[in-house]
Amino acid sequence: MPRLNQLAGLQPAQTWSEKVNQAISNALDPFVNALSSVVFFAPKIGDVEIPLIVLWLLAGGIFFTVYLSFQQLRPSAHAHSRRLVKGMFSRHTDPGEVTSFQALATELSGTVGLGNIAGVAVAITLGGPGATLWIIIAGLIGMALKMAEATLGVKYREVAEDGTTSGGPMYYLQNGLAEQGKPLLGRILAIFFAIATVFGVTGAGNMFQSNQAAAQLVHITGGENGFLYGREWLIGVVFAIVAGVVILGGIQKIGAVTSKVVPFMAVLYLVMCLFVIIPNISQIPAAFEEIFEGAFTGHGIAGGVLGVMIVGLRRAAFSNAAGVGTAAMAHSAVKTRRPATEGFVAMWEPFVDSVLICTLTALTVIISGVWHNGENVEGVQLTASALSTAVSWFDIPLTIAVALFAFSTMLSYSYYGMKAVGYLFGGSRKAEQTYNIIYLILIVVGAAASLDTIINFSDAMFFLMSIPNLLGLYFLAGVVKREILGHREKVDAGVISEVEEHEATGIFSTGPDSDPTHVEIAHAETVAAFEAAAEARYDAENATNDASISDEITADRVAEAEAAAAMAVETAATARQIVIEADDHTGMLPDHAEVDALVSGHATESSINSDNEDDSESASEQQS
Repeated sequence: MPRLNQLAGLQPAQTWSEKVNQAISNALDPFVNALSSVVFFAPKIGDVEIPLIVLWLLAGGIFFTVYLSFQQLRPSAHAHSRRLVKGMFSRHTDPGEVTSFQALATELSGTVGLGNIAGVAVAITLGGPGATLWIIIAGLIGMALKMAEATLGVKYREVAEDGTTSGGPMYYLQNGLAEQGKPLLGRILAIFFAIATVFGVTGAGNMFQSNQAAAQLVHITGGENGFLYGREWLIGVVFAIVAGVVILGGIQKIGAVTSKVVPFMAVLYLVMCLFVIIPNISQIPAAFEEIFEGAFTGHGIAGGVLGVMIVGLRRAAFSNAAGVGTAAMAHSAVKTRRPATEGFVAMWEPFVDSVLICTLTALTVIISGVWHNGENVEGVQLTASALSTAVSWFDIPLTIAVALFAFSTMLSYSYYGMKAVGYLFGGSRKAEQTYNIIYLILIVVGAAASLDTIINFSDAMFFLMSIPNLLGLYFLAGVVKREILGHREKVDAGVISEVEEHEATGIFSTGPDSDPTHVEIAHAETVAAFEAAAEARYDAENATNDASISDEITADRVAEAEAAAAMAVETAATARQIVIEADDHTGMLPDHAEVDALVSGHATESSINSDNEDDSESASEQQS
């Protein structure tokens, strides 16, 4: 009978991908459902479900917003961060691999994507225009979380002899908590985070992305009647080949590509939205009125104001990933000697993601009016309908944007997963390369088969990353505050100044194509050593003159200043000897040189400005 039904067309035969999906579902659904029920546990208040993971992330953002004195909202911080993005405070000889802008683009490539195109449309359909305001508010609060993550990512990163970097929550959980006398807790949280990262970014960063991009490409090329229908694996192969060329080149290649792709896809999407918004510019005040009224009234929405708020906050949390920890991994690779510089750069990521791009999508959907009939249209198609009200063929550039969003996310998430694997396997390059190969294969699998259970598992693991990460941020909050506020204070006082133009990194380039010579490094390390000594002396003088700072803290500051001064003198002496012994033409030391070459980062090694727990807490109190 089943055979006759298939022949009659009453019961179509399952495709191989459906069979695989069904087999995985049967085997893993009980575990995945249990995990998801814990991670996304949402008790009800009235008719509204409140996901605790959203509150966990929101609480972290509010805490660091207040604790860091609302840095992300200060115009002076914005002006300073723009100079940092341009590379005006970092040298091409500084330890690290990419520029601040490349790290910014890498992280944005992972967060700006379908959540901005499809997710906002869904949020408006479910919660009305008012959900947009809560997305914006969550984005502004999330800026402080990204600031904290990126600062610690650089603070506790490890730089190998070949100049490659390893950083992220794994390292500040392990090393930062060890400084505070909690080595076992730090190690447990670091391993927990790394395992969650491997599984979280692998599904969310490649399988889901390739699946959604393939679905959109099939739709635009004729759907079931098109050539690509049933051949989604071909799309996956193309993605895997192109992504492989970039991914196997490491963070420098990823940063170089994302720094080009992200601005292009953002501008492309901006132009499409403006085609809807500009002809209807007179409707913008009314649209914002709908947004504000809906945010605080919730008319017609289940759960009223609370329901609208949760819809918006949840969408923002899923979109900008503030508090998840990925920003710390992206920015730990930047060429810089001062951890706070990346905090001021990373804070822009939730702003671009949840404030700018999400607001563009929201205005496009609201002004077009398509959200009123959005019950039967979901995600990307709702946004596509809004764009088509201006230009009928905008589904084509939208598909290009979706493909670019998916591709760029694959690149950045591959780096995060690789670094997590590297941490778990003691920095093994073989383990990292093996992971990259598996990651590329799964891009093809994800395009051909939805594998819903695997993707649901990855979503749960992705947000599980925020548990150990935020715990670590709370433990190390004092370190973050000292770095951020101390950096701003020293810049304002002129203790930290811009570097010479010929030494600075750019937006897209870390510096000259060739590696710096021994003489160039010697010069850079000498300058850096005396800069570090000046900063340490400034801290010591402030501590000495401030009666509210304990004698113990003052003594530590003075000792740090003395150590930094000694380091500067030692570095200058070594540099002088290097210049004497180096070849005048090449600037390189001969093999038989009697002096050891200096390495990037020597002058600012962590032993000069290490923080202990009491130091951090006391410094935080006096800076409050």
